Amino acid sequence: MNYSKTKLLICLCLLTVFGACSKKDGVNDPGVSKKGIQIATNAKFGAVLTDNTGKTLYFFAVDADGSSGCTGGCETVWPVYYSAELSDNPGINAADVGVISRADGKKQSTYKGWPLYYYKNDAAAGDVNGDGVGGNWFVGKTDYSIMLVNNQLIGANGKQYTEALTEGAGITQYFTDGNGRTLYAFAPDKANKNNFTKPDFSNNGVWPIYEADVKSLPSVFKAEFVGQITVFGKKQLTYKGWPLYYFGQDIKRGDNKGVSVPSPGVWPVVKLSTAAAPLN
Repeated sequence: MNYSKTKLLICLCLLTVFGACSKKDGVNDPGVSKKGIQIATNAKFGAVLTDNTGKTLYFFAVDADGSSGCTGGCETVWPVYYSAELSDNPGINAADVGVISRADGKKQSTYKGWPLYYYKNDAAAGDVNGDGVGGNWFVGKTDYSIMLVNNQLIGANGKQYTEALTEGAGITQYFTDGNGRTLYAFAPDKANKNNFTKPDFSNNGVWPIYEADVKSLPSVFKAEFVGQITVFGKKQLTYKGWPLYYFGQDIKRGDNKGVSVPSPGVWPVVKLSTAAAPLN
């Protein structure tokens, strides 16, 4: 075999090897199908959740307890997303993905407890026309630091409260963490000053500080209102200067028992309309 033929044979072998590797890894291979929930980069929102074809997926603020509050005509506009396939995207933690059974018997996929939906006016992969609709619909993301829910306030005393924290029925929109756990402020706190937590954190189990970095926020937020303070060596997220806390007795998703402890107004839920914390 002469030199030219040998060189040609080597090149052909290398091409075969690289081609096989490309197909195996799914790189630049249009024939490879993605499975389950995916993550796509959007020019406006950054990394957003999509289906395996690139269609955007959304969270609904009404789904405070993890069940779907979108039925009937709502479902026509916001179709349910469900996939029985496990995600093959390395950015998706399998533990964050679940499935619920809706009241109508249909199955629906969830992410961090949020039921997932499409928006009917998203015609193509990459469209995000549903974000912000009604102040209740937001693109799905893996890293929301704060989310919004619409929910009835029910204190640890079993009584219902309105947005004004008077007894009675009424839906309030307030903040949760990215997993849907309710966030509170402490009325005696001052701007960027935690006046509750003890240096040894001995009372942190009662009202745990919300330890988080500022990452993604729903589009209705003003980013400058969200910050971070250091509390005895730990980072605590703030909103308009209010340090944010959990309530230790909020066991399940949708709980907001802290609103009545020890009396309404001492530990209010935090809202977009919450006034800035006082300076002193």
